[in-house]
Amino acid sequence: MKSTSEDIRRQTVVAARAAAAKKGEDTLILEVGLILAITDSFVITSGSNPRLVRTIAEEVEARVAAECGPKPLRTEGLDDARWVLLDYGDFVVHVFLDEVRRYYDLERLWSDAPRVEWDEEPSPASR
Repeated sequence: MKSTSEDIRRQTVVAARAAAAKKGEDTLILEVGLILAITDSFVITSGSNPRLVRTIAEEVEARVAAECGPKPLRTEGLDDARWVLLDYGDFVVHVFLDEVRRYYDLERLWSDAPRVEWDEEPSPASR
């Protein structure tokens, strides 16, 4: 069954929040579906070292599975954790090492894509 745009938006927000919860930096969601026919959205984030990149990717995978159900169709890059790609079909999560993110600069490459506004989850102290 194909996910609806609301399902995809919810899943990408869960992924972005999971990345931010593990100190993912400059996390953003781009709607690339009108530009790139193979997926609807990108979630892009980065970490300062390979261990953090791996931790962010693992948290995204765990939280999306727990809250929304799907698991990635494929995962690439966990071995060296410089650029981890979690391909969910309807959306793709890119977790970069900071310098690799600057080098590939996907935000500039896909600058025509609309950005999705999302909020980080409130901290337990503010709930």
